[in-house]
Amino acid sequence: MKLIKNNLSEKFIINKYFKKLNFKRIGTFDFENDGAYLYFKNKNYKISITTDTILEDVDFFSNDDPKSIAQKITTVNLSDTFAMGAIPHSYVINLLLPYNINDKWLTKFSHQLKKIQLKYGFYLLGGDLSHSNKLIISSTFFGYINKNVEILQNKINLNDDILLTGNIGESRIGLDILNKKILINAKLKKYFINKYLFPLPCELGPKVSKYISSMKDISDGLIGDLNDMLNDKFGALININEIPLSTKAKKIINLENGIKLEKLLNAGDDYELIIISNQKNRNKIFNIAKKNKIKISCIGKVIRKKGIHFDSYVDINNSKKFDHFS
Repeated sequence: MKLIKNNLSEKFIINKYFKKLNFKRIGTFDFENDGAYLYFKNKNYKISITTDTILEDVDFFSNDDPKSIAQKITTVNLSDTFAMGAIPHSYVINLLLPYNINDKWLTKFSHQLKKIQLKYGFYLLGGDLSHSNKLIISSTFFGYINKNVEILQNKINLNDDILLTGNIGESRIGLDILNKKILINAKLKKYFINKYLFPLPCELGPKVSKYISSMKDISDGLIGDLNDMLNDKFGALININEIPLSTKAKKIINLENGIKLEKLLNAGDDYELIIISNQKNRNKIFNIAKKNKIKISCIGKVIRKKGIHFDSYVDINNSKKFDHFS
C-alpha cells in the first residue's frame, strides 16, 4: 500500500526506519506479524499501560523539527509511566502521515526515537501506518512495576506534604516566544524554545514510589493537575515563595513585556512530578532526589478547606486547566 506520493510504501517505511527500533527483542517477530507478545520473566512485577496522542497544530507546529516531535510523543508517555512508579519496558506507535513527509523527516524522527529508547531502556513492539491530511501520532507505552506498589492520583491525607520536582513554566515561556508574545535576547530565547521543543520526563517516580501517597505529572498545568489530585475532598495551602522557578524564568517574569507567574502556574507541558506524601518521608524523598541529581521542592501541604490557596489563604484568579475539548 502506498502511503505517500513520494513512493514511500508502508513496508519500505517499516523496514528502513522502524525495524531498527525493535532491538531484535523476542515477541516483536521483527515486525513480520500483525501483533506482538510482552514477556516479563519476573512474576513480582505487573504491567503499567499509558497512551497518548499528539496532533499537528495542537501539540506541535507543522514545521517543527521531527526530532522534537519524537521527543514529545515519548515524553508524554514516559512522564505518565514514571508518575505511576513504573519503569518503561516497550511501546507501540501509530503514525498518520501527510503527503509532505519524506525520507529526511522519517530519518530524523526514527533516529531520535532510537536515541530516547537507548537512554531509558525500552524498545518498539510495533504499530500502524496510515495517511492523513495532518500529522497525527499516537503511542501506547508498557512499563513494569512491583506488584505490591499501587500509586493513585488522589490517595491523600490531611497535612501531607506537597512536593514538586524541577521548575515550572519554561515550556510555556518557549511557546510564547515562538508566538512572538515575549521579546528577549537571543541566548534566553534559545534556552526557552529548546525547553518547549524538547521536554524531558522526570525519572524520580519509580525511585520514591514506596514513600509516597499520591503522584501525578504536570502535563496540563500545576494548578489544574493538583486540583485533580485533591479531587474536591481536600485543599492545598501553597507557599508562593517555594514555587520552583529557574533564574532565567524569574528574569522573564520581571520583564515589562514578560509573563505573569499566574500564567506559569496554569501552564502545561512541564512534565515534572507533583508528589504528595506523609511529612515523615520528606527527608527520604529529598535524599533520593539529591542522589539522582533531581531538583525537588516542598511547596505546601494538604489542608481541609477545599480549593488551592496561597499563603494567607488568598485564592488565585484562574485555576482552569488545559482541556483538549475547550
